[in-house]
Amino acid sequence: MDVLKIATAGSVDDGKSTLIGRILYDTKSLTTDKLEAIETKSKANGFDYLDFSLATDGLVAEREQGITIDVAHIYFSTKTKSYIIADTPGHIEYTRNMVTGASTSQASIILVDARKGVVEQTYRHFFINNLLRVKDVIVAINKMDLVDFSEEIYESVKSDFQALIDKSEYKEQNITFIPVSALQGDNVVDSSKNTPWYEGQTLLEHLEKLDAQDVFEKSQARFPVQTVIRPKKDEFHDFRGYAGKLYGGDISIGDEVTILPSLTTSKVKEIYFFDQKFETAGRGSSFTLTLDDDVNISRGDMIVKSSEKPIVAKQLTATICWMDSKNLNPGTNYFVQSGSSRILAKVKSVEGTVATDFSGEDTAKNSLQLNEIGKVQIQLSKPLAFDAYKNNRASGSFILIDSQTNTTSGVGFIE
Repeated sequence: MDVLKIATAGSVDDGKSTLIGRILYDTKSLTTDKLEAIETKSKANGFDYLDFSLATDGLVAEREQGITIDVAHIYFSTKTKSYIIADTPGHIEYTRNMVTGASTSQASIILVDARKGVVEQTYRHFFINNLLRVKDVIVAINKMDLVDFSEEIYESVKSDFQALIDKSEYKEQNITFIPVSALQGDNVVDSSKNTPWYEGQTLLEHLEKLDAQDVFEKSQARFPVQTVIRPKKDEFHDFRGYAGKLYGGDISIGDEVTILPSLTTSKVKEIYFFDQKFETAGRGSSFTLTLDDDVNISRGDMIVKSSEKPIVAKQLTATICWMDSKNLNPGTNYFVQSGSSRILAKVKSVEGTVATDFSGEDTAKNSLQLNEIGKVQIQLSKPLAFDAYKNNRASGSFILIDSQTNTTSGVGFIE
């Protein structure tokens, strides 16, 4: 069964957790004890309705304040697909949490309060989706019940959001607008009689038709080596395989390949999925391959088709989302972790911060603070094989790890 990963985003009180709770309730994905707990807590809080946000807000501080702080991962299934929803916080101080939730998602749901329309956080959330190249964005215009399901208000919010789309790299077919009431369930799982003017799909119907396989975008084949397989059995004493996960494109027996960064060449001899052999491995699959030649390969190397070589360099320019309370300053040493490769690096320069409202860059700043996004030049201690993030999300991204504390300090997207 296909698995679709979804990130949610929205400003405070836009109803993200309520929307997810409503999906779980209407798809009958809530356990009996969980539903009873929601009913009991809702009555204790004086509500005459079920507070579905209680289905996702797990931290005590979240329940007390009625906000989302941490990234919660929610799992549910329909007859045709399984879903993993990353319920990310809307506060500006938790921008790093949203980046974390959206980084592995194929689709994103951005909630907009129909009463408030497009606000500052909407700009930020859409900017991050654009930066991370999340393939499909659903703009759920929520709380339509509080504006009497007004088509005029819906169209007004939609028009304001269109101004953001025009500044982004998104195409019209990758953005979908849906009027919903998460509290009452209108157009979430079931179609609403309150919006006869809306002829589109419900939220769940739209998610059901998205192609989950496209989370691994088709581009050039990249196979970062996770481990070298050398069985300790006499019958396999000559076996030398290389295990990992394939990104970008397919790879087949007989393909001429290059091992990076050494530039050694060979041909694919065998492809194993556990104990079975296959002619071709598709993108997104994990497997072990062998080569015609006994070459020197170790964890952190990358195997690519010889006709599709990436960039190999000791310097890179990237957009960084900073996640550390300690500022990012030029001259600081970090480890760059890209796939299975970890390389010591130094920050050469911070070229400024990037405005999340698509208004441009502030080149006057030469450091990054917590939750800021900026352009950075990085010098590596040895060559790294990489692509531009726009061409390959897997080989075009990395994390920065503090060399002293081993803290994940930032996430980068290579230009």
